[in-house]
Amino acid sequence: MKILLTLVSFLSLISMLPAAAQQEETFDYWQPNRMMIQYGQQAMFMCNGLFTSNRTLEQVFEQELAYLPNPVGTASGGDYSVDWELKAVSIGNGEQSPIMRAAFRRGVGCVILAPDQTLEDIDTLPEIAMPPLSDNTTILPWPDGDLVEHLFDLPEGVDINALIAASDWTFDRESEEQVTLSLLVIHNGQILHERYARGVDYKTRTRTWSTAKSIAGTLIGMLVDQGRLSLDEPLQFDWHPQVSSGQHDPRSEITLRNVLNMSSGLYPVDNNELEYATGSGLAYWAGASSIQGLRNAGLIREPGTYWDYENYDTLRGVYAMKLAVGEEAYLEFPRRALLDKIGMRNTLLGVDRFGDFILSSQVYSNARDLGRFGLLYLQGGVWNGERLISEDWIDFIRTPAPSSAGRNRANDGGSGFGNFYGAQWWLVPDDRTDVPKNAYSTSGNRGQYTIVVPSHNLVIVRRGLDYGNQGFNRWDLLREILKAFPEN
Repeated sequence: MKILLTLVSFLSLISMLPAAAQQEETFDYWQPNRMMIQYGQQAMFMCNGLFTSNRTLEQVFEQELAYLPNPVGTASGGDYSVDWELKAVSIGNGEQSPIMRAAFRRGVGCVILAPDQTLEDIDTLPEIAMPPLSDNTTILPWPDGDLVEHLFDLPEGVDINALIAASDWTFDRESEEQVTLSLLVIHNGQILHERYARGVDYKTRTRTWSTAKSIAGTLIGMLVDQGRLSLDEPLQFDWHPQVSSGQHDPRSEITLRNVLNMSSGLYPVDNNELEYATGSGLAYWAGASSIQGLRNAGLIREPGTYWDYENYDTLRGVYAMKLAVGEEAYLEFPRRALLDKIGMRNTLLGVDRFGDFILSSQVYSNARDLGRFGLLYLQGGVWNGERLISEDWIDFIRTPAPSSAGRNRANDGGSGFGNFYGAQWWLVPDDRTDVPKNAYSTSGNRGQYTIVVPSHNLVIVRRGLDYGNQGFNRWDLLREILKAFPEN
């Protein structure tokens, strides 16, 4: 009898396991964070829209804020305030969430304040006081300046009707959620086609989102080329929480190559519907330190073995960059090393309130500056006879991340199978046979793409303010534009 009772008890226990394994929590314990981050997003979108992009309140509410599910107020007013003198925006009334504030700062764009800060703290926020390059770019020829000659003198063999059709395909979207702001087509170094939506021109800055990751990778690559960083040496910073004295921290084996390939093996905090509740979202939108967060994750996989798209992996590389160049030179390094060299005058690299670049997303730029950036890669890393990045680095960023091979991934509204990611740049997925395999691209939320096509000597820039399900496909765009161009 005792054995029977034991068996019955055991079977009862087994029967309970599936229910335990399928437990569901219906209450959103992250809701206070989500509300705070949503207010912070709106503060940043409005601040940058008004003072970085120089758009109107009506434009900001119509397009920048279309990405948010329930923006506060309307262009006519609401529970927000704009301080035009301080160039700052405050969102909320303090009842449902802390009031979230963002302020424009010279050289970096808008910075989000912490919930316990007020506009009286603006002067404590970082800025970059470097004098700008000459802004009289209308007399300086492209690509160093903005004087574009012979825009309509198409090279022999280029089909103008096919090019216009591709442009119409880009702007006249079936989905109202796909809002194209600008299209730039550069061939043999010259602008052949340039088009902007109403209310936008060649100077208008908008958020790059994760196209910023490719800029970060370029700056890191410069340091690797100089021997100041190494792809295959462990990242040289302390992890949190620190292990007990004398113990080995397996995170110390993570290399720069691992994080650039999005394969650190660290616990993902920007996935599973938590991107706008915790993780890097707290640095993007709520005033938290980007560096504190990137060091605070446990290892769950062997580095280099699993591809997982994480903002923090990029920021880990950026932190390594900071340690390599030193605190004193850090804020001026991107302009001195890259932006000023290739004439990216209208590009602002955003920082958190502690002065650390959030180069996984927080960058504002325009189509021409991103065209210059793509042209640097198309020219093999050389600008005006000066080598800025090595061919070896370009080969690296175009080499498929080993951890992405054989994986399926929904990408750009379609499937991407295996070998779709290099190092902070995206590659043509294996299942796309209608575009050149040597093409590669930046990619940012809301439709930010800079596509480099070496086989056709092309750079294509598409800027958008897509929202909702989005789904704009950059490789379809390339397919349409290539109909106008003969292969070199």
